[in-house]
Amino acid sequence: MKPILNRRQACLLLAAGAGLQAVAPTSQAYQPVERRFTIDLCPGRIGVGGSCRDWLGWAKQFQFESIEPDGKFLASLTDDGRAQFAEELRAAEIRWGAAGLPVEFRRDEAVYQQGMSELPEIVAALQSAGVDRVGTYIMPRHESLTYVANLGQHAERLQPVARLLQAHGMRLGLEYVGPKTLWTSSRYPFVHTLAETMDLIEAIGEPNVGVILDSWHWYTSGDPLEELAALSNEQVIAVDLNDAPRGRERDQQIDSERELPTATGVIDLQAFLQMLIDKRYDGPVRAEPFNRPLNEMEDLAALEKTSQAMHAAVRLVEKT
Repeated sequence: MKPILNRRQACLLLAAGAGLQAVAPTSQAYQPVERRFTIDLCPGRIGVGGSCRDWLGWAKQFQFESIEPDGKFLASLTDDGRAQFAEELRAAEIRWGAAGLPVEFRRDEAVYQQGMSELPEIVAALQSAGVDRVGTYIMPRHESLTYVANLGQHAERLQPVARLLQAHGMRLGLEYVGPKTLWTSSRYPFVHTLAETMDLIEAIGEPNVGVILDSWHWYTSGDPLEELAALSNEQVIAVDLNDAPRGRERDQQIDSERELPTATGVIDLQAFLQMLIDKRYDGPVRAEPFNRPLNEMEDLAALEKTSQAMHAAVRLVEKT
């Protein structure tokens, strides 16, 4: 595995291309090539319930290529049960996406320690089923901890998580959250850009920690696409794909009000996806629209609509 770049190294890498004038990505620069990432099904993110067994069936029915692993479900199975389920995935040519981190590290110490006590069993189950990616998000604000204090707490709590995952052959992805309406809503703003996320990764200090990229957070944070492009495939653990509502300036966007990919065209998803293809990213790409009308649909209708949106987005960059 390639080492994760720290912020200084990433800046040096970007500086090496300083002779080229940065330009906004356009569809004219697009060169279609084959993709390696999967169209991933994460039912909870689109308001759909069910279990991993349901998700596998739905993935086949609606042309998803990977599914989110449910660590608690897998931990509830016997060793033979996990092996059988993993074989069912292989037979269906469905891959695992990235599991959610089942540790609440943002709250008080007692809650964090409870999660840590349960983590080894879940991680062992994930490993035995063939899962190798785990992810979580970073809340970009705090009411009482200053930026420096919050950074220290995150590093202290996430380092043992990363070490446990590393011992089981897994990588940990951290997702920064970009909307200004969110990171300014408490007394102390916190990590909400890629550069700050790289600082946090450096503070954690473990080689298996990378990032979760999200087209929504790329757009709302104002991060240059070149910074995302400087990341290696190994540094990107998972990817979320979303569009933004029309009629709002970037700094007015609200995190809980998003759109499915290609719904509005506010976010340049072609440039974002082409960046992933150019780095030969080979992990999951999933929708996370936090969209009320979608959440209120019947499960099968929501699955069909999400699949259609994801495939429409992928067609922007696939070979024809």
